[in-house]
Amino acid sequence: MCNLYSHTSNVQAIIDLVRATRSLVGNLPPQPGIFPDYEAPIVRTGADGAREIAMARWGMPSSQLALMEAAKKRAAKLEAKGQAFDFKELLRLEPDAGTTNIRNTSSKHWQRWLGPANRCVVPFTSFSEFNKAAGGDVWFAFSEERPLAVFAGIWTTGWTCVRKIKTGVETIDLFGFLTTEPSEPVASIHPKAMPVILTEPEEIEIWMTAPWQDAKVLQRPLVAGALQIVARGVKSDATPELKKQGAADLSRNIIRE
Repeated sequence: MCNLYSHTSNVQAIIDLVRATRSLVGNLPPQPGIFPDYEAPIVRTGADGAREIAMARWGMPSSQLALMEAAKKRAAKLEAKGQAFDFKELLRLEPDAGTTNIRNTSSKHWQRWLGPANRCVVPFTSFSEFNKAAGGDVWFAFSEERPLAVFAGIWTTGWTCVRKIKTGVETIDLFGFLTTEPSEPVASIHPKAMPVILTEPEEIEIWMTAPWQDAKVLQRPLVAGALQIVARGVKSDATPELKKQGAADLSRNIIRE
């Protein structure tokens, strides 16, 4: 399961890659570490049919079954303490941190979002899979330069839920991306899954516009060796240029101090 990725590109690069015609994100800063529930850029089809760059929070709605089971566990704990509760209200306010990765697209829970209107692509420059024996977070990219690429994703708008108890009920735009069986070098680090990555402009067009029977064939692993390991043991990853810039900024701060 991929629960950490990086995007250190820029708006113009995204526009050039995915043929977007509108940006709603303003000046997009680098994000060398994107975690679940963070806001991050996606490219979606707007209400007027235009392809646009927008921000959404990472983690699609979890299934009603998962929320029901979580609410039952909370109810059992309250019962054990002798506390009264309204189960319907408990279920309504059950925190849903979201589902970041989508594998089983035959599930009824996901089928409502598989049409072109709810498909998106998620820009990234590297992604991490965790393996303690291999050094912790292991980062993958197409090269050391971390060129821009995209995951095949889905999104939904105006979803009302409780993400965290402290923030209460929110209405937000959400996204997640598909996973599939892994190829090397990801398979040796995380044998269960890897994100679905689109590598050609034609694949992006199919994912964004085609009927599901044509788009679903893109839920497949990359050719073995397409990716490489670019970092280990860190919770954020950046392009070499950004790393140099960070070192230069640190040096200037030291001189000023």
